[in-house]
Amino acid sequence: MKVQLSKLTRLALILGIVMLNVGCDQISKSIVRDRVDEYEQIELIGQHFILTKVENTGAFLSAGSNLSPVLRQLVLIVLPGIVMFLLLGMVAFRDKIENAVILFMCFMIGGGIGNLLDRIAYGSVTDFLHIDLGLVRTGVFNMADVSIMIGGIGILIYSWRQKNLQKTEPQAEQKAEDTTGEL
Repeated sequence: MKVQLSKLTRLALILGIVMLNVGCDQISKSIVRDRVDEYEQIELIGQHFILTKVENTGAFLSAGSNLSPVLRQLVLIVLPGIVMFLLLGMVAFRDKIENAVILFMCFMIGGGIGNLLDRIAYGSVTDFLHIDLGLVRTGVFNMADVSIMIGGIGILIYSWRQKNLQKTEPQAEQKAEDTTGEL
């Protein structure tokens, strides 16, 4: 069921979800910047969930950290800024996007803006969470990264479900035709 909202209500919800993601990210980073020393490790759940502050001058897994300062600004600030602006405009003003996709895109945009704000204000992104479950190990990440992952995984699952629904609809239509055919 698709809920119809006024354009102003829809825009307010979109901006609210984006800002909620940005806010959670920025508040968590602010706390870590103020209270955790760089590379300090605080065990939250044994050796499995560790809080450690790392300043990442690159992108995912420090990609781009060795670029020249001008190129790094272009690749890690200007281009992502343009992409976030265009994506926000797309979800805010295109009417034919499903609500679930809008929600997941808002998570991705909010996470992207959160990391972008760090790069602009500090020249790096504050990462602070690390998970080690034996076979499953992460790099150090932050709440913006969590938002981006939730959004990306959500869109993938939604797309997969839609694709599977489309595959089963023709079969259901065929069965309905078979039961209404000649006797």
